Amino acid sequence: AKPAARRQWAYVGVGAFSAHAASVVIKRIVRRKRPDYDYVKVGVKTPSKLSFPSSHATSTSAFLVGAAHVLGTPAPLLGVPVMMASRMVLGVHYPSDTALGALLGAATAEAFHRYERKTR
Repeated sequence: AKPAARRQWAYVGVGAFSAHAASVVIKRIVRRKRPDYDYVKVGVKTPSKLSFPSSHATSTSAFLVGAAHVLGTPAPLLGVPVMMASRMVLGVHYPSDTALGALLGAATAEAFHRYERKTR
């Protein structure tokens, strides 16, 4: 890969990591418990009992928004609603957890993208 492309992908990675870290901090401040419905059997292990915002939705959205910028196509963005839906289907998040997670991830990716372009 060309140095410019490597630099762009590095910003995508750092942006996704930063978005994930921000979601963990927010999660520990808000302390919203995960959904607990008798009729929903959670089929996955979760790293904590906290749900807001969804760190999966946050980091995935940050990566996919960044990838869409680098690749020059909106195609990667199709993965965002898939991730959001999967977290709810698994019974580990409320819709607002995934929506705000996706927003946080997208905003972080956009900020990193703009900074990367500004400093070229």
